Amino acid sequence: MKRILVTNDDGVFSEGIKLLRDSLGELADVTVVAPDREQSASGHSLTLDRPLRMQMLEEKVYSVDGTPTDCVNLARQWLMKDDPPDLIVSGINFGFNLGDDVTYSGTVSATFEGSLMGIPSVAFSQEVGENFSFVPAAAFARQLLELLITKKLPPDLLLNVNVPAGEIKGVRLTRLGRRVYEQSVVERFDPRGRRYFWIAGKPVWHEDSGTDYEAIKSGCISITPLHLDLTDYRSLDSYDWLCAELNGLDDLAR
Repeated sequence: MKRILVTNDDGVFSEGIKLLRDSLGELADVTVVAPDREQSASGHSLTLDRPLRMQMLEEKVYSVDGTPTDCVNLARQWLMKDDPPDLIVSGINFGFNLGDDVTYSGTVSATFEGSLMGIPSVAFSQEVGENFSFVPAAAFARQLLELLITKKLPPDLLLNVNVPAGEIKGVRLTRLGRRVYEQSVVERFDPRGRRYFWIAGKPVWHEDSGTDYEAIKSGCISITPLHLDLTDYRSLDSYDWLCAELNGLDDLAR
């Protein structure tokens, strides 16, 4: 039987992860290792300045007082070191993770860590809307994973799945969209006169075809293949002149 590690960034007690665990439990041996509290927007961060504590809540369900990336590390390197997972699944996130926001997302970053460890990984996120439910996303996760576990998957497989609220009109393979924030910093003062700040921003989406945002806006499930190689290969040729200039300096690195 395949082994699946499930995590998230909304916390081990979230409805999304409970439904995901139950749904995937019909297909595989599922172990849950998730943060003990919400870790939204934690990104791909590791806790290095203090020890981590892991607590077993019930059989094969563990909480960690750290980030989603911490959870994946503890699960793979310690808890499941003798029987590593065949797949890592993260979610179901409360709210979608589209476009450039994947770099902030703890949900998606957990799958980044899985990919770095050579374990195929999938992230699931649910759009929040009026009368939305995690149930369709959990059902789709089961359908998708049922297909994936029958295939020989590349170890760097990394899929970001977003499910729209309301009626689902289809499934699309997409690329990341562009979400630009009209960002501002709001200054405030507490009752003792001490200054503090809120980072605020209004998101503005680029209306491009073929993107994850367009798919969700059209009522379709978006599946975006991701890759952690951030090299800009186009620039390797276009910046040849830069190395030539630098290597021609007499006092290079002096």
